[in-house]
Amino acid sequence: MMSATMRVDLVEWKQGEPAIRLIRETVFVREQGVPLELEWDGQDPLYQHVLVWSDHGEPIGTARLYQEGKQARIGRMAVLKEHRGRGVGRALLSTLLDLARAQGMMKAYLAAQVHAVGFYERQGFQVTGELFEDAGIPHRAMTLALPPAPSECR
Repeated sequence: MMSATMRVDLVEWKQGEPAIRLIRETVFVREQGVPLELEWDGQDPLYQHVLVWSDHGEPIGTARLYQEGKQARIGRMAVLKEHRGRGVGRALLSTLLDLARAQGMMKAYLAAQVHAVGFYERQGFQVTGELFEDAGIPHRAMTLALPPAPSECR
């Protein structure tokens, strides 16, 4: 379950960089063995970032979103191991999808690590591509159609 005091913030890259680096290096580099030079692709200043903070004020999850026309590219979603299964991933994804809808995006897509495909399917995403490897980790392409934000449905 999601903690009542867990906080989700949209942050600028420069503001959130230390916390984002801590989470992504812990999850992707140390835990999953992604080479540092692959994790830091130089694209972060172009993305919108979301951070989740614990009830103790510690950064525990992050993800990023990039707008490509009317499509949202979601990536680098990471939750620290001790906080998984508590709604942090859902909070990250929900915040990014709300942001994408508010910005008029019609579709979201991502590359899901195979072990996380079920999580994204439960959030409405569908597998749309063949198995591929990224940084030595098997992935599947997934998409989700985004209905307009409620304020646009008048």
